[in-house]
Amino acid sequence: MMSIAGNLKEVNEEIRRALDESGRTGEVTLVAVTKYSGPEEVLEAAAAGQTEFAENRVQMLVEKWKAFDEMREQGRALPEMNWHLIGHLQTNKVKYIIGKVKLIHSVDSLKLASEISKQSVKAGVVTHILIEVNVSGEESKSGVAPSEAEDIARQCAALPGISVDGLMTMAPKDAPEQELTEIFSQLYKLFVDIKNKNIYNCSNPTLSMGMSADFSAAVKCGSNMVRVGHRIFS
Repeated sequence: MMSIAGNLKEVNEEIRRALDESGRTGEVTLVAVTKYSGPEEVLEAAAAGQTEFAENRVQMLVEKWKAFDEMREQGRALPEMNWHLIGHLQTNKVKYIIGKVKLIHSVDSLKLASEISKQSVKAGVVTHILIEVNVSGEESKSGVAPSEAEDIARQCAALPGISVDGLMTMAPKDAPEQELTEIFSQLYKLFVDIKNKNIYNCSNPTLSMGMSADFSAAVKCGSNMVRVGHRIFS
């Protein structure tokens, strides 16, 4: 069984291969999803050089932060860790993460963005968000329709205390390669279209797509941020 450091190395090598095979240049940010991992496993990844981490649920994120705070209180020096929230976010949970997360990937409504804005202004911070787009059209998935993404991005960008940093999507589980390519390519085109319109406060530098099972396909289609969990922590 490979170590977490070994898994990280393998995933990063696969990202580089995908970049090479697609003829792309530039960097892809690897976000390590800690959904099934404890604080010590997170610290093992951080010790191997991983800085970006994510949780699907606010409660799990808060529990990890509490554990790390206790470690610091005990005098333990911890490495740099930036946190992302990638799962569905309820409006009543927003207040618990404002000012503590680097990026919220899963903004799927103006109502949610408005609450993020309200809590961000209250805390005196700017919260960076991605608009979640349901490219596949699956009813079980959150996200706005591709046809609505630009309007939602514009409305969110107009809110105080928010910076719209790009788009995010999830592909269907076990989708064949051709379907993955169609989904990821469609979001990449939408990402570029919105970016080229130079919307105020919508810099759009981040395209978050690709998870453990499909991140290579996502990178080949233009993703510059992938969210990988069990490939790292298994």
